Amino acid sequence: MASMAIDILSTLVAIACILYTYFKWSFSYWKRKNVPYLEPSIPFGNLQSPFDKSRVSLGSHISNLYRQAREKGYRHCGVYFFNRALYMPTDPNLLKNVLQRDFNYFVDRGFYYNESKDPLGAHLFAIGGSKWRNLRRKLTPTFTSGKIKAMFKTVIDCGLILEKVMARESANNNPVDIKEVMGRFTTDIIGCCAFGLDCNTFQDEESPFRLYGKKIASIGENKFEFLMVAISHSFPKLGRALGLRQLSKDVSDFFSKVVKDNIDYREENNIVRKDFFQILMEMKSKNDESEGDGNSLTFNEIAAQCVIFFLAGFDTSSTTMTFALYNMSRNQEVQEKVRDEINRVLAKHGGEITYEALNDMHYMGQVIEETLRLHPPVPVITRVCVKDYKVEGEDVIIQKGTKVVIPIMGIHHDEKNYPDAETFDPERFNLENKASRDPFTYIPFGEGNRICIGLRFGVLQTKVGLTVLLKNYKFSLSKIMKDEKITYDPSAFLLNTTEKIYLDCQKI
Repeated sequence: MASMAIDILSTLVAIACILYTYFKWSFSYWKRKNVPYLEPSIPFGNLQSPFDKSRVSLGSHISNLYRQAREKGYRHCGVYFFNRALYMPTDPNLLKNVLQRDFNYFVDRGFYYNESKDPLGAHLFAIGGSKWRNLRRKLTPTFTSGKIKAMFKTVIDCGLILEKVMARESANNNPVDIKEVMGRFTTDIIGCCAFGLDCNTFQDEESPFRLYGKKIASIGENKFEFLMVAISHSFPKLGRALGLRQLSKDVSDFFSKVVKDNIDYREENNIVRKDFFQILMEMKSKNDESEGDGNSLTFNEIAAQCVIFFLAGFDTSSTTMTFALYNMSRNQEVQEKVRDEINRVLAKHGGEITYEALNDMHYMGQVIEETLRLHPPVPVITRVCVKDYKVEGEDVIIQKGTKVVIPIMGIHHDEKNYPDAETFDPERFNLENKASRDPFTYIPFGEGNRICIGLRFGVLQTKVGLTVLLKNYKFSLSKIMKDEKITYDPSAFLLNTTEKIYLDCQKI
């Protein structure tokens, strides 16, 4: 027994030594490449341990790495996620090169998906290469001004429901869980526009669209799930070998059924509607089992796009409206200025919320931009170098296959880009200030060819929601909130708060 114990101990020590040597060698990658780097630690590299009780949100953590690099004077630097070497540009010119000028070197996001096990995870946001190019080309006309205008009435109808809900809450003097209200509002909009269905989330608190939407948005909330997601993104081949999914099976099954039932219903009853779903149906391939060629879409491709439109449409916009109302509740003079603009513009447009009226609300646009600067819903994006790339102004080659991390939140909170960066100040985005600033210091939607395809629709529904609420109601922080300051959820990959945001709503 003693001999066996010694053998086991010796084996474990040998394995530990091998692993230690392997990590130390891996962690010397950027030094060997002559790229400045931030010191990693075994085994997580520059990532936080998922078991660290002081862990902050991913966006905040990457922002901290960015700040460390900037303080050291680095134009770019190397970091490690586990033992995988990632490249992080910090200089605006290098960011521009990666995202726009030299886009052909950085076409792919490197976002994990497992199409064989989880076909709905292979959506526009995740896929790369020629498949992404074909799909993006085909879907881009879906988001033209004309197509968005055609869906404007649907958005306004959801706004009328929101107005009734707020009237009830105001009459009852109830503190409002504003993220939940905004989440239901945007879920109803995207449910109608992406699926052509009435979600009725304000009437039905157990609406499956709301429940499954929240489930998608909360991926990574428990420690094991967070670790699995981190592993799949850091080691995609291992993730696929283990059969890891981006979406849980129940979520995929739900949305697949919704899409199939909707297609069958419209085809059998010759129903045509002015929504995203109709546009996708018109691209549907005759052979649902085909691989698709970019000129047509398979059933799984349609369902996958519906899922990403749904997630991006309801969560990012509801988050933006939540933070905008939170910041205006803390800055009443800004809220009054927005309200005055709403009343002035609507009076010019006959008292109606029209597409043209929203385009005239320039100060509201500044408030939304400043909100997205302080609280970018997607705080970090990635790219993958698809062929060896010479870094401008440096004797450095980024090797094919290297993942690039773009620290959006860090860039937005950089004092060199935005003096007094933690202060909410919409005047940063007046015409004069915007013109004097490098455009690549503000990238809440990404930039270049892979900029968010639904940008205009997201801003539209955000403006509708804020207009409906602010023209008739005054918002202030509720006493339920013990502290005005908020913290970001350390388990969420998208930006979210640990605590609920309660606002008092007063009828004007």
